Amino acid sequence: MIIPKPMPEVGELVLIRVKKVMPFGAYCELTEYSNHDAYIPIKEVASGWIKNIHEFVKEGHRGVGKIVYIDKEKKAIDISLKKVTKKEEKDKVNDANLEKRAENLFTQAVAAAGLKEKTQELLSEITKKYQTYTEIINTFVDGKDAFEGMKVNPKFTLAIKEIVAKNIKPKIYQVAYIAEVTVYDTKNGISLIKKAFKEVEKLGVSINYLGAPRYKLLSEDSSYPKAEERIKNANTILEKILVDSTINLKKDKV
Repeated sequence: MIIPKPMPEVGELVLIRVKKVMPFGAYCELTEYSNHDAYIPIKEVASGWIKNIHEFVKEGHRGVGKIVYIDKEKKAIDISLKKVTKKEEKDKVNDANLEKRAENLFTQAVAAAGLKEKTQELLSEITKKYQTYTEIINTFVDGKDAFEGMKVNPKFTLAIKEIVAKNIKPKIYQVAYIAEVTVYDTKNGISLIKKAFKEVEKLGVSINYLGAPRYKLLSEDSSYPKAEERIKNANTILEKILVDSTINLKKDKV
């Protein structure tokens, strides 16, 4: 997060580091929120009866907790470990790692543009639109100008574009379908199929012959919906050219 929130919210997933383990609970540091500690009651450590808390939690342990109680006046925070699913833990850690990497790229861009002394000025403008560094980086990865319409130094925009292009390659999505094509025009069938598939390839869809009447259509794009759209357009072309035929498309594994 570019500007950390002063306090977490109930239900929020947070990164923790256990500082001290007691007989009936443990104290931990919320690593994303400076100057904030939290308490893990023993009943929130794990499901079932706990005979020895040290079997489940140790000092120095890093993990993910879920906020279950906040007293803002006393600044007291309780968290739960048992209420965090494996998927939530994995997603939270991944998001945190991505944000850290995005912040590093941002810092590199500031240095490359020679604007270290203007960092706070940049952040003041950028936080009008963005809350995380990841949002900024992902916008550039998608080929868009994250700072369009904003008062951001052009040197910085150019620097971050170059750094993102150098360090992050857009994710490519692949979509595959099996097309079963039966043409009833025995005289012109083969030439019609060749003509149809030639037009399909112009869309950027590759075709692999699997043995009559089956063909594999493969579409790739940095956008999954666009990859799917190419297959739909390919089907439209096949139906238009191969009028006297039966065409069945079935999604396949890539």
